[in-house]
Amino acid sequence: MLLENIHILGQRDYSSVIRITDGFIENISRSDEKYIAAVNDLTIRFKNAVAFPGLINSHDHLEFNLFPKLGRKIYRDYIEWGDDIHQTHKSLIGKIQKIPYGLRYLYGLYKNLITGVTTVVHHGNGDAFQFDNLPDVHINYNYLHSTRLQNKWKLKLNLLPEGSPFLIHTGEGTNEESSGEVTDLLKWNLFRRDLIGIHGISLNETQSKKFKAIVWCPDSNLFLYNKTADISNIKKYTDILFGTDSNVSSDWNIWNHIRLAKKLAYLNDIELFESLTLTPAKTWNLGTKGKLNKGGTADIVVTRRKSRNDFESFYAINPDDILLIVKNGKPVFIDEELSINHSQLNTINFEKISINNSKKFITTGIIGLMKTIKNYLPDYNFPFSVG
Repeated sequence: MLLENIHILGQRDYSSVIRITDGFIENISRSDEKYIAAVNDLTIRFKNAVAFPGLINSHDHLEFNLFPKLGRKIYRDYIEWGDDIHQTHKSLIGKIQKIPYGLRYLYGLYKNLITGVTTVVHHGNGDAFQFDNLPDVHINYNYLHSTRLQNKWKLKLNLLPEGSPFLIHTGEGTNEESSGEVTDLLKWNLFRRDLIGIHGISLNETQSKKFKAIVWCPDSNLFLYNKTADISNIKKYTDILFGTDSNVSSDWNIWNHIRLAKKLAYLNDIELFESLTLTPAKTWNLGTKGKLNKGGTADIVVTRRKSRNDFESFYAINPDDILLIVKNGKPVFIDEELSINHSQLNTINFEKISINNSKKFITTGIIGLMKTIKNYLPDYNFPFSVG
């Protein structure tokens, strides 16, 4: 496959050609350099488009994305929030949880794909299924929910086999209990296992040095607690990864999360971009993901280029701006106009959806999934529509 006349985010202002072979980027050259297209190459030529690595969402509970945002006040911590929503939304929670886990999980994957995520870290105890044409699900870590909700967490932290980091909600709140659970976690990490903390709202600078990374979820944090982690200081001592959490506490569209983070200005433009690409690829040991270069994994998002300033363009993106998503070298999401202009683009195994009146072809399965979900929730409003 050849992607022609494409600007790569962060490069100088010239267009490039990306050659993809067997799931990897075989070569990247300038458009004004000579290159030869093979007879069987699928060649896609763009106009005013920018490419960047598929996003890496470092925190989602995939099975919770059919929920609306649940919460009616500012909470002190996740315990208070959980108790409240199970009282005030008992019926709704029951209805959604009657939908089989696999269907809810699958919807979470489609939600991520539609927004340009090609790898997602699923934080859950349930089965984690992999699908060829949907985002890769990363589960190569030791699961702990939190120190207050995880049974025998001290034993698990210290006795589970070494090699994989421990991923755990910690410091998720503004009260003393939230601060205390960070203290307890670090106190009982007797063998100094690698810790990746999620949220870290009550984390201080000294504590942050003892974490391999912190997953920042600003949209969820501000909705539930009206406060988020002090990332501007924490970033001095550990790596920052970006996460959405699930729709039960945050917006479905990761780009709204990203713009919120940009507005907070705890990370500069490059740091924020890398918290979704290069940094998580390194932290999670994802090989050649997270960057576009020769030999890298061909997980690529191509969008309309809204500005000659790369980061102005990046931070203005919405799902309807996405022209193409390539995962492991194969198109899995195609703008209708792109398919019309390129007869080589085979959309037989795709289904058409609309996002804000923009027509997209997406890897097959979503329409049947939506119909099945409607059998359980007849009044459910998806953020996109069929056809």
